Amino acid sequence: MGQKVNFLPVSSHLNWDEYFMLQAMMASFKSKDPNTKVGCVFVDDHNHQLSMGYNGQLAGIDESKIPWGNNKTVPLDQQKYAYVVHSEANAILHAKASLENSRCYVTLFPCHECAKMIATVRVKEVVFLSDKYQDTVENQIAKRIFDMSGIKYRELKLNKEIVDELYSYLTSILP
Repeated sequence: MGQKVNFLPVSSHLNWDEYFMLQAMMASFKSKDPNTKVGCVFVDDHNHQLSMGYNGQLAGIDESKIPWGNNKTVPLDQQKYAYVVHSEANAILHAKASLENSRCYVTLFPCHECAKMIATVRVKEVVFLSDKYQDTVENQIAKRIFDMSGIKYRELKLNKEIVDELYSYLTSILP
């Protein structure tokens, strides 16, 4: 009885930030957007997922009648921007519980419109993977909204070993 035969040292390869960002990345794979695929996950203080979303067209419409192009020289009704719902908005709309005091993991720093929604539902922190639009006025507005709302935001740098391990795993299970 005193011998601990099956007690082995165990640990996870991922911390919670990495785990949820990988989930956001997986959500982004569902997006049909040919240019920018974005995924988002909201998580509570107990590290339980509250909601998930990706950028996509309006639910229930015939997507073949909606443009996916991003050429801004044509009228807005001929651009994807008039119809695409961002990942953060989708996740907020589909949440079954309050997102207050949650963390938002998103693959692309939120736009100013999503920042307004994130602030309105009182998220406490945004963790993002990329800030490729950091030099735009819209991005600066989003950061100002977060600052004024007391929402922390930080970039997550995925550990190269995790990316390599994920790649190795995925290639090992392919036929």
